Amino acid sequence: MTTTPVSPTGQANDIADHVVTIAAELFNARGISAVTMDQLRDAAGVSLKRLYSLYPSKEALVSAVLARRHDEWVTGVNRVIERVDNPRERMLAVFDFLANWFLEPEFRGCAFINTFAEVGATSPEIAAIVRAHKLGVQKDLERIVADAGAPDWLAPQLSLLSEGAQTTAAIAGAPTAAAHARAAAETLIEAAYPNIPTPARSQR
Repeated sequence: MTTTPVSPTGQANDIADHVVTIAAELFNARGISAVTMDQLRDAAGVSLKRLYSLYPSKEALVSAVLARRHDEWVTGVNRVIERVDNPRERMLAVFDFLANWFLEPEFRGCAFINTFAEVGATSPEIAAIVRAHKLGVQKDLERIVADAGAPDWLAPQLSLLSEGAQTTAAIAGAPTAAAHARAAAETLIEAAYPNIPTPARSQR
């Protein structure tokens, strides 16, 4: 049997991904400020020299974690949306995604909101990453709303419901926040189509 050699670049990428995975878990569980680079080194099982060669600063590591979280959000939401054909139900898909996410044992709230609260005031780079993610989420909702033929005002209101649900679920430990936000979103969608019958509301 022959084995394919792993290139140094491939090894470095694997180690970098591993470090990001560990950092994401620790930041989520303890917060960014409470986790030191020494603790990250020990948890990831890499030398401090190797850790700093991959991520020269904690800010660089936080940026990498947020990039991972962004990809997870986009992939997760798109997966739910792709299962729905009805344009109006597609506008509600984000709340179905939230409902499943809130039930995960490791859910501690939105990583972007939490990160901005911790370091947004002192790190313009991190603040910019957070704002870019939230703007991207807003733009995605705007596209879905436009595809459904709904008025422009609906997208920012749905976005506010989504953001509020994430914060409420994290602080109050209330996964039902997703269902409440979804019900409110259904009401807004009905208001956007006052003269057109809407599908029966789902019992969630």
